[in-house]
This record gives sequence, structure tokens and C-alpha cells, in this order.
Amino acid sequence: MKLLSVAIPCYNSQDYMANCIESLLKGGEDVEILVVNDGSKDRTAEIAEEYAAKYPTIVKAIHQENGGHGAAVNTGIRNASGLFFKVVDSDDWVKDEAYQAILEKLRELAGGGQTLDMFISNFVYEKEGERRKKVMRYRHVLPQEKLFGWDEVGHFHKGQYILMHSVIYRTKLLRECGLKLPEHTFYVDNIYVFEPLPYVRTMYYLDVNFYRYYIGRADQSVNEKVMIGRIDQQIKVNKLMVDYMAEKRKNLADKKMGKYMLSYLDIITTISSILLIRSGTEEALEKKKELLNYIKQKDRTLYRKLRYGLLGNCMNLPGRAGRWISVEGYKICQKFFGFN
Repeated sequence: MKLLSVAIPCYNSQDYMANCIESLLKGGEDVEILVVNDGSKDRTAEIAEEYAAKYPTIVKAIHQENGGHGAAVNTGIRNASGLFFKVVDSDDWVKDEAYQAILEKLRELAGGGQTLDMFISNFVYEKEGERRKKVMRYRHVLPQEKLFGWDEVGHFHKGQYILMHSVIYRTKLLRECGLKLPEHTFYVDNIYVFEPLPYVRTMYYLDVNFYRYYIGRADQSVNEKVMIGRIDQQIKVNKLMVDYMAEKRKNLADKKMGKYMLSYLDIITTISSILLIRSGTEEALEKKKELLNYIKQKDRTLYRKLRYGLLGNCMNLPGRAGRWISVEGYKICQKFFGFN
């Protein structure tokens, strides 16, 4: 069994996937690299096969009909033979020194007496044109140099949250929790990092800047104009997360976990709201009302917590002036957190 399986979802990734694969190859034989070609039309399949032929004990090329990012991640989970599982998008990469430190720690933890469910590290926004790189780190929230549970987790501030880029899950946990991401849908990385949380009992945080999250392509899914154009998919993901939270909320084993999940859902709902506001159309504002009504019908307690919390109030100030304040607040968040 491999120590770590890394899935690389690829769709028309010929121009940048080699950089991603090369960075992961430095993990050596402890790592299995699953290059999932999701129905690409360019040379992605050919490049994947070239790497699989050159590194047959490390790289596996998997080809499927186009199903979107979620389908590629699902395929990665199904085919993973590693004890732990990581997703690295094809336009991103990992930093070697941090990579080696993480592999060393995973080896140590794998041989210990306790089972590790989720490993967390920092990620860096590699935003095109910006010299100063924003780092998402957790050193003041999560204990270091020890396995810990939710009872030892500190307070996450708004905008500080654990993304797909931050986590390595135990592979068996992902299978046991029944995670299956929706196909032909963007922004499912939020579901990926959200739904397994009720099954996570043990965590480990290593304060290293491991994952390099590239932002800069005009067609990238996190480009703001692209997100507004795909707002229905953002809303779909938002609603699926609401459904899941409504189902699990009353039976969550740990209050701190529930509080964190609520905060994460609050952020996702805020993103949906602000994108609908920035769209500037009457149709978009109606969709914003419909989303809030959906949450209210699904779970009134959850609705009150989302609607009347800090972010919910900021996103629902009345009239044109209120929407202007919301947008200005969003611009500040953009500059501070480095996304979009």
C-alpha cells in the first residue's frame, strides 16, 4: 500500500499539468499519482500516458468521459490505493520542502497507535501579478506537533477556513462517509472539504506552506466574472451544503465541529449572495431571495443563524445603498484574503 494517493483532475490541461506532476513526483515511491483525464480535447491524455510510461510505479493515467471536477475527484477516490488521499488541481503545484516534511510526518503517524483522519497544512495564493503572496495558515487556531480533536480547536476568524488545498484525508474515511461529489458542477471542492467533517475525530496540523494555489487564468472557475456566469452552480452547491447541514446538525457529536461547519456554510452563502448582488440584475436579486427562502423552508433554526449572523446581516442590508455597502465590504475581503 502507498502512503499517499494524489488525484489530479485534468480537463484540457496540456499547458500546465506537467508542472503539477513534476512537483508531486518528488515524493518518490511513497506516493501514487492518479492523473484523471476528464474527457479532454487537447493533449492531456497523451501527456498523462507519457508520465505513466516513464514512472509506472508512481503515475497512473485514468481516462473517462467528461463529468466535471467532482466526477474526476470521485474517480480518484475509487482508484486510490494510498492510506491517505489528496487532491491537487492541474494548474496548481506543491512546494518540495513542505512536501517532504508532510510525507515524513504521515509516515510517523501511520505507524502510531492512533488513527489520523485529517492532516492540515497551509496553502499559498499564487496570484498572477502580485509579488506578496497571501498565505492561509492556522497556527493560532490549531494545536501543533500533536494529534488533536475538535475540543482543542480554537476560534477561526471570518475568512479563515480549511479548503481542499489545506487537507489530506484518510482514504478509508472518504469511502466510509459515502462522499460522492455531483457531476458537471463547479465549486464542489466546498462539498469535498465539508461533508467528511462529521466523521473526523483526529487531526494533525503542520505549519508549512505546502500547496500553491494558482489564480490568474481568465477562464479559471474562481475568476469573478466566470463565477457570476456560473452562479446557478454556486447556488446548487450552496443548497446541497444546506441540505447536508440540516440533516446532520442535530446529531453532530461535537459542538465546536458544528460551529465550524456553520461558519463555513455562512461563508459559502455569503459568496452566493454577494455574487448575485454584483450581477446587478433583477433576476439575480430574485435568486438571492429564493436561496434564503430555500434555507428557511429546509431548516428555520439554520436559516436564523445564517440570515441574522454578522455576514447574513451585511449581505441583506436594504435597498441600493445597502447593496453598495455589501459590495464595498466584499472588495475589502478580496484584497485581504487574495481570492478571485
